[in-house]
Order: sequence, then structure tokens, then C-alpha cells
Amino acid sequence: MSNVKLEIGGRHFTVACAEGEEDHVTGLGEMIATKIATMGDVTGQSESRMLLFAALLLADELHDANSRTGGANPQPGLSPASAQKLDSIAERLENLASRLEG
Repeated sequence: MSNVKLEIGGRHFTVACAEGEEDHVTGLGEMIATKIATMGDVTGQSESRMLLFAALLLADELHDANSRTGGANPQPGLSPASAQKLDSIAERLENLASRLEG
């Protein structure tokens, strides 16, 4: 196991991942950070709420992309396996946010 340090929305996270997956997880973290940056000012938002909205936005984009392509290859350069991983991560973030907010 490896640990990856991510900065998302001005907050720091350490995420465990399998050996060799560090770059992939870092890239996913950057996607989330970019999505949060497009949301505008997130100061004052709880961590779980910030991540929930980012996950919802990413899941919505993935859903739209899958709808347009019939699920074949939702984004150029993004393999179906990567798209499925991204969808799974979005779902896990949504579940985590729900649990954190009670």
C-alpha cells in the first residue's frame, strides 16, 4: 500500500492506494480539485458537502457522456475501465458525504 497526498478545495487529504496506482489516484484527485475550483468559493462549506457536490457534478458529467455515447467510451482518452472507476469513486464520495453529514 502507498499513500498519496491530495489538495482539494484548499484542504489536504491522504489517500491509501495500491502500489503503482499513485499517479492514477493523483490524477483523479486533480480532476476533483479542478471541479471544486469551478464551483467557486467553497470556504465555509463542510468538507463532506464540498466533496458531495464535486462528486455529483462529476457523476452528472459521466452520466451525460455515457448517454451521448451509449456507454462505449464516454470521453476521449478515458477508457471504459477508467470511466467505471470514476463512476465508482463518485458513488463512494456521495456515500461518504452522506455518512459524514448524518
